[in-house]
Amino acid sequence: MPRPAQGRARPSPREARGRAGAAGRRHPDTVILYGWHTVKAALENPARRIRRLAATENALRRLAAEGLVLPVEPELVRPDAIAAALGPDAVHQGLLAEADPLAAPDLDALAPEGIALLLDQITDPHNVGAILRSAAAFGVRAVVTTARHSPEATGVLAKSASGALEHVPLVTVQNLARGMEALRGRGFLLVGLDSDATEDLASVSLTQPLALVLGAEGKGLRQLTRATCDVVARLDLPGAIKSLNVSNAAALALYIATRAAAPATA
Repeated sequence: MPRPAQGRARPSPREARGRAGAAGRRHPDTVILYGWHTVKAALENPARRIRRLAATENALRRLAAEGLVLPVEPELVRPDAIAAALGPDAVHQGLLAEADPLAAPDLDALAPEGIALLLDQITDPHNVGAILRSAAAFGVRAVVTTARHSPEATGVLAKSASGALEHVPLVTVQNLARGMEALRGRGFLLVGLDSDATEDLASVSLTQPLALVLGAEGKGLRQLTRATCDVVARLDLPGAIKSLNVSNAAALALYIATRAAAPATA
């Protein structure tokens, strides 16, 4: 598990010279992390290899105040240099890190306990990042995505996750339906969410290990995904609008499931 570094050490920055602004040269597999919570969580995670850290003077002072021992010598840059590397809409808060991807565990390494989230071709990195953030808040064991039709764990997704990438394993499968069958064989209850379902999630008898399956906005669950679920349920909403953004639906479903789902008994 990620843990904060011990001791207090003020970073010793060097001026970034001989590079193209804050971008520099990147390995093709490099993960781009930016923003305070995202970069700080990565720096605190011993499993995350940081290759490069660019920071403004204010951000370096803040890191020093947190007592972080930095794994690399930071490069002192101006805020506009980071903005130029990321784009004008990126809220970077003076921090940009380049890192190796975290090791992705296999599905069969997932312990048959707690709650897992399965994402059926959700492609918006903002939504996936927000789902990961909720997953970390509710102690989700893993988030499972497909190798295709899923955003990479970098950039906007990492920023939206606000550090959750360092806490929630991200499992990738080639075929979601086969992955679901594998989880069922290990005791997981497979519950799909669909706004048109007849059953209310709050009234379903939920047990752990539990896999909540979420579909993409607009398309929802694909036909095979839906057919593979043990139960398909809706979130019963009292207002005029009966569906939520998928990341909001994930948070509400996790709230209901963590309160209702008891560990299965033999």
